[in-house]
Amino acid sequence: MRRNQFLRCASSSTHRLFLFSFILLSSIPGNISSREITLGSIEIFNSHEWWPSKPIVYFSCKGENKTFLPDVKTTNFLYSFKGQESWQPLTELPEKKCKRCGIYESDTFKSDDVFDEWEMCSDDFVEGNYIHFKEKEFNATFICSDCGGGSGSQNSTIVEDKGEPSKKKTIAIVVVVSVLASIVTVLAAVFVYKYWQRRRRERDQLRFLKLFEETDEIEDEIALGHVI
Repeated sequence: MRRNQFLRCASSSTHRLFLFSFILLSSIPGNISSREITLGSIEIFNSHEWWPSKPIVYFSCKGENKTFLPDVKTTNFLYSFKGQESWQPLTELPEKKCKRCGIYESDTFKSDDVFDEWEMCSDDFVEGNYIHFKEKEFNATFICSDCGGGSGSQNSTIVEDKGEPSKKKTIAIVVVVSVLASIVTVLAAVFVYKYWQRRRRERDQLRFLKLFEETDEIEDEIALGHVI
C-alpha cells in the first residue's frame, strides 16, 4: 500500500514539474512561438533590367537563404498565392523580434537590384495580414495566422520612392557617357581615315617622283648616245 502511495506521489510530482517547465518556457519570448510568413499576393511595377527580359524576383531576410518567386515573370500583373506552393513559407518570425527582409531582382552582370528592404515584425500583422507597398516598385501582401493579434483593418506600410531621382541621375550619366564614347569613337575613326589618306598621297607622290627621275635618266642616256 505504501508503494502505491509512493508511486501516486511520484507521478503527481512529475506532472507538476512538467507543467511548471512548460509554463516557464512559454513565458520566455521567442522560445516556443514561431510564426510562418507566407506570400499572399504580389505585383511588381518595375523591372531594373536595361533590356527586355523576364525579371527574376526573390525574397530574403538577412542571414537566410533566398526564396525565389518562380511565378512572378512580368510587371503590372497581380499574382495571388494559396500559401501551399513548394517555395512557401518565406520565413519565420520570432514573437518579440523583427527581421530585416526585402524583395530583390537577380542580376547577371552586376549586383542584385533592391525593390525594397524593411524591418518585418510580428506586430505589423493585423488579423494575420500585412501589406507592404513601395512606390513605383511593388505591392505585396504577407500572411501570418499566428502573428499580431490586433483587430481592425489590415496593417500596411507605404514607402515613398526616394531613390527615383538618384536612379534617374544614374541613367542620365550612363547616357551621357555613352554619347561621349560614341563621339570619341567617330572622331578617332575620322582621324585614322584622314591619316591613312595623307600617308597614301605621300607614297603616291614619292612613287611619281621616283618614276620621273628614272625617266630623266633614260632620256639623258639616250641624248648622250646620240652625241657619241
